[in-house]
Amino acid sequence: MAGNDDSTSMSARAREAVRERIIDRRYPQGVRLVEREVAEELGMSRVPVREALRSLVADGLLELLPNSGVRVRTITRDDVHHLYEVWEPLAVQASRLAARATADDPERAADLEQALDDAERAAAAGAGAREVTAHAAFHERVVDLAGNPLLTRTMEQLNGLLRLLFGMREEPAHMRAQHAEMFRRIAAGDEEAAAAATLLHVRDSRSLALRSLFGDD
Repeated sequence: MAGNDDSTSMSARAREAVRERIIDRRYPQGVRLVEREVAEELGMSRVPVREALRSLVADGLLELLPNSGVRVRTITRDDVHHLYEVWEPLAVQASRLAARATADDPERAADLEQALDDAERAAAAGAGAREVTAHAAFHERVVDLAGNPLLTRTMEQLNGLLRLLFGMREEPAHMRAQHAEMFRRIAAGDEEAAAAATLLHVRDSRSLALRSLFGDD
């Protein structure tokens, strides 16, 4: 049993290490990942790395090559549209449920405020990668606060692609301001106002992504 636990732990560590390298673009879009080279870079054996790569294919961050191996997924315009079509209703409902959860206890929203503070400090320091992490953390904490296990599991399938997309686009100040408005509405326990603020934010986020990546108006 201990051996299996160790193997699982190593696979999880490898998965997180490769995932972070994709998100921060150390492994850029379209690059082929060679199992042996990744294992050497991470100082691991090839078995946990192989399992990690398979997992990231399932997550949509990597894609299988026709003959063998994997490469980092290249985000297309259709990918952006499909992702936001799914994320929009989930994000709106997550905010609605989060507001319901804080209606009697506003202090439960403290983690959201911490993510806002992290984003502001990162922006002030010009630390783009840290700001992306804070933005993603804000949305993930809204889902946590919503308290719906099925919603949490569904969003886990999207989080990798969302973080990848966030890291590829610019992060203007008005996006942080929209997060702050979402926080205020959620902390106030106003379900419909929180949902409306989130809908505006997600739709602006989609427009921003398409403009940053593809020059769409």
